[in-house]
This record gives sequence, C-alpha cells and structure tokens, in this order.
Amino acid sequence: MAAENGDTVTIPVIDISEENKNAAEDLVDAAAKYGFVFVKNNIAGIPPSEISQMFNLSETLFKSSVEVKETCSINSAKSGKNRGWLAMHTETLDPAKQKRGDFKEAFNIGEFKDGHPQQPFPEPLAVQETTVGHFMNSCHELCNRIHVLFAQGLQISESAGGSSWFSSRHDRIKGPSGSILRLLYYPSIPSSLLPEGETDIRAGAHSDYGSITLLFQLPGQPGLEIRIPSGTSWSPVPVNPHNEAALPILVNIGDLLSYWTGGLFKSTVHRVIFPKAQNGEAIGDRYSIAYFCHPLDKAELVEVPSPVVKAYMEENKGRDMSIGMGVGKLDEGQILTAKGHLERRLAATYGSNAQGKD
Repeated sequence: MAAENGDTVTIPVIDISEENKNAAEDLVDAAAKYGFVFVKNNIAGIPPSEISQMFNLSETLFKSSVEVKETCSINSAKSGKNRGWLAMHTETLDPAKQKRGDFKEAFNIGEFKDGHPQQPFPEPLAVQETTVGHFMNSCHELCNRIHVLFAQGLQISESAGGSSWFSSRHDRIKGPSGSILRLLYYPSIPSSLLPEGETDIRAGAHSDYGSITLLFQLPGQPGLEIRIPSGTSWSPVPVNPHNEAALPILVNIGDLLSYWTGGLFKSTVHRVIFPKAQNGEAIGDRYSIAYFCHPLDKAELVEVPSPVVKAYMEENKGRDMSIGMGVGKLDEGQILTAKGHLERRLAATYGSNAQGKD
C-alpha cells in the first residue's frame, strides 16, 4: 500500500525487460493503483550517459542570459503553439489555488521532422540538435515498449488490435501529435524569501494531458508529490527508491490512457513543492526532464476493447468517471480526439489564446 499523510509513497519499481515475464501484469496493476510506476533503467531503458548529456545541456540553456532564451519564447509566433521558452511565473498549473504562476522556467520541444526541429532553437540547443533529436527518439521508443506491455496486460485480442493497440495510435509515420520534450528548471530561492502555504509553489497541482509521461530526475533534488487515487493527502515521491546505480525512470499515466481505460488507469494529480530548508539554507536548484507522450492528433478517445477494462467499467457503473483536473465528462455520444483534449487543457492553463503547455 502507498503511504499517506506526508510519508514517502511506495511506488513499485518494475523491470520491463524480457527477463520479467510478469512485466505487463505488473504495469497494469501499478497504473490502476497509483497512476505512477518506476521502471528499471536497464537494457530496456535509456543509457544513463544520454540522460546526463541532456541534463548538462539543460543546465547550459537555463544559465544562458534572458536575451538568449527570449529569442525562442513560447509567446513567439515563430516557436509555434506550445513550443519554446517559458519564463518564471508564465505557467499556472493550478489557477484555482495559486496566487502567482509556477516558480520555474521551462523549454518545450515539439516533434522533429526529417531529423530537424520544427521550431527555432537558442544557441545552446541549436549546436546539439542531433543530441536532442536522438534523446526524443529514445523516449518515444521506451514509451511504445510500455504501451505494448499495457496492451498485453489488458488482454486485448489480436482481432481487436492486440499488443499494438496503443502503439499504433502513437505511430509518428501516420501524422503529427502533441508529444513534447520539456526541460525544467526550478531556481534556488533563499529560505527567507520562500513563500508560505500552498498558494505559491514550484509547480501547481495538475494531471498530465497525454498518454504517459517519462520523468527524469537528479539525486538530491526532491520536491515531487502525488495525491494517490485512494487518498486525499500529498505524499513525496523519492528520486531513487532502491538506491540503484542507474536512476529508475518515473512513469505516470496521463489523461488519455485514463480515458481509454474508462478510469481503470489513474491520471494521478501531482505537484512540485519547495522542500523544507535545512538550517536556514537556501533551497537549491532543481532540474528535471519530462517527455510527454501523446497519441496522434486524430486518435479518438474510445473505450479500449479489453475484457479487463470492460469488467472494471461494469463494476463501477454510476461512478463519477471524470478524468484529470477540470475536464469532466463528455456529452453523451461525443467522441473527443487527442488534439481536442490537449487544446482544452492548454486553454485551462493559459487562457483560450495562449500558446500553451503540456
């Protein structure tokens, strides 16, 4: 069971390599109970050297001058929708509770085409364009491995799409999607200037908008908390629960997998707080990298043809099946596309005319 009331939550760490014959069932169980799971970063993951390279690149970017970053602002028409640099307080993930926007900077990178980004890059990224593109490909491949295992665990028959049910809806050859690689920087703040309460926060409470998210963290930089589906309290998430040499990759369920599975998979609400200062010292920098995996824009959010999902929905008839934060149920007969859902979530975060976030 997951711990609550401020205790660190016990999220499973699962080996998704072929060595683990129960990987599919283990992943489905974690997605249904917690909406979060760690995957071992072994042969089935992403080389730690590649992850370290991206963190180094991210630090170089965010330590650049404002003038350099502003050349690729998310508000620039050249960057395109939901692309580019976000300054401190630009984004407000929990507008109902936050007085100010999130205490963070971010840089959103959209899908590459023919090996190149479809948005301007500031110099620190432009000189490493190949590195960024390769890392995004690695993230996408890992997500599809997880999608295949989810389909197997949900027992989708071959006649209904089988193990490729999810991955086929994320096939980039078939069209564009809203997938985003997001570099995140939470600057250090002197303890004397730390905000009090929960109205000012590093990243407000939210659920993710896509299918699944890969989150890469660094040791010694805590702050992520989740509100598990079975409770109402916030629980901190460890960066490396088993002290493994290669940090495990944190995976969480987004709104769309929750839609597809009728609420069986949980799109769990999470946030990033200021950790408590020790001995009056400043709260240090926090860097993280998130890959928000989205299906094709045209993918329809319909019930997965799974006996596991069908049994769950039969058992939960009449239950409020609203997904994520502030999205709610669809009108009877309405079928939402992945792009439609993303636009609704971006509008809630930034306003109807905003460039948006993932």
